[in-house]
Amino acid sequence: MRLLTLLVMLCVSPLVLAQGKQLHDSSCVQCHSSLTGGKPDLMYTKADRKIGSFEALEKRVGYCAVAAGVSWSPDQVRAVTDYLNRQFYRF
Repeated sequence: MRLLTLLVMLCVSPLVLAQGKQLHDSSCVQCHSSLTGGKPDLMYTKADRKIGSFEALEKRVGYCAVAAGVSWSPDQVRAVTDYLNRQFYRF
């Protein structure tokens, strides 16, 4: 399973990652900053983070999109998930 995830991760285009970063930065950073004392990356790097798989990350991104009041398509949710996975998680 990890090999499959690695292969998928390697196939993610730079365009998708750029879109994911843009969506993340415009819709997620402000809330995460308020929750982490101005250090939004702590949401992804803290030792006790609750996300343990790519699937769980994608589900959490979907929940956060709803909480933030954004109407992302499944492709946009996946783009943000791919960006976060490449940048922080590496499942």
